[in-house]
Amino acid sequence: MYPWLKTDFWSNLISTDLAIDLGTASTLIHVKQLGQVVIYEPSIVAINTTSNEVEAVGDEAKQLMGRTPQGVKTVRPMRDGMIYEVDAAEKMLDAFIKKAKVKNGRLHLTTRICVSVPPRAHQVARRAVRQCCYDAKANEVFLADQTMVAAIGAGLAISEKRGCMIVDIGGGTTDIAVMSYHGKVFSDSILVAGDEMDEAVTKFIKDKYNVVISESAAEEVKMTLGSAYPLGKTLTMEISGRDAFEGLPKTLVLNDAEIREALSGPINEILNLVRRALAETPPQLSADLIDRGICLSGGGSLIKGLDERIRKETHLPVFRAENPRYSVVEGTAVLLNDIPLLRRIQILD
Repeated sequence: MYPWLKTDFWSNLISTDLAIDLGTASTLIHVKQLGQVVIYEPSIVAINTTSNEVEAVGDEAKQLMGRTPQGVKTVRPMRDGMIYEVDAAEKMLDAFIKKAKVKNGRLHLTTRICVSVPPRAHQVARRAVRQCCYDAKANEVFLADQTMVAAIGAGLAISEKRGCMIVDIGGGTTDIAVMSYHGKVFSDSILVAGDEMDEAVTKFIKDKYNVVISESAAEEVKMTLGSAYPLGKTLTMEISGRDAFEGLPKTLVLNDAEIREALSGPINEILNLVRRALAETPPQLSADLIDRGICLSGGGSLIKGLDERIRKETHLPVFRAENPRYSVVEGTAVLLNDIPLLRRIQILD
């Protein structure tokens, strides 16, 4: 059959279908027509306070954090997985969508968007996400449950009549769900995730060394030295900050044991949520988890030894998704290729 006789051929030629993971820390956009993620940038926007116009977005805006001149402010419009500043979020999302369309390089007569939202997002928050997409010139907008699409993106068989469990640790929230046959048997979330870990590192260093470090430095320390379980070797790194007493630059040498101590609070809260999820899971599904295990996704799941720590605590198999940071956006993209399924499991106001 000639390709131009197929409906999808003309649809893909004149439309753009976008899967969006609008996260607290990062925004990822997958273009269906290209079959790949084209945007993976920090959820930050720099705005001119005089003209209210966007000066920079994503990576460029992050470089301005702490370095903005007068008349420009950097904003993180997402907090706890939801829109916190609607106007800034709209401007940021509009800029990202325009960049994605440019990379698509096709006609853009119609735009269809599917956005993942955390389970704890209330109706007002969901409407804000939907409206931001429409304001960014979308013709059709779908909302999908974040834990559901994370499981799909991680390759879990949520359509089977057997239990599977996902622990998605993002920037603002940790979301856990036990699923079976396209539905959730247990679902809950806490406001403890990557950002909370960064704050714990910052507080630990200030309390112990009286040195103040930047957000980006705290994130670098977390990803380089952070661990949830003792490592086989000692890791160290240098970090620079400002002496809280003297106000002068200061360089420290940190090790993994210190940062493991700093992260113990957030890690323990996540473990408590995992335990509660298992305690409230029906016995038959619990039996399924003995074989199928617990899947970790999200950037926060990359903390060294987290899988081993959960394995020791629960006595269940634990594994990370193949691409933890991309699980949500890739799962959302899968739904755009199966519109009947998307319409079935989408979140309606």
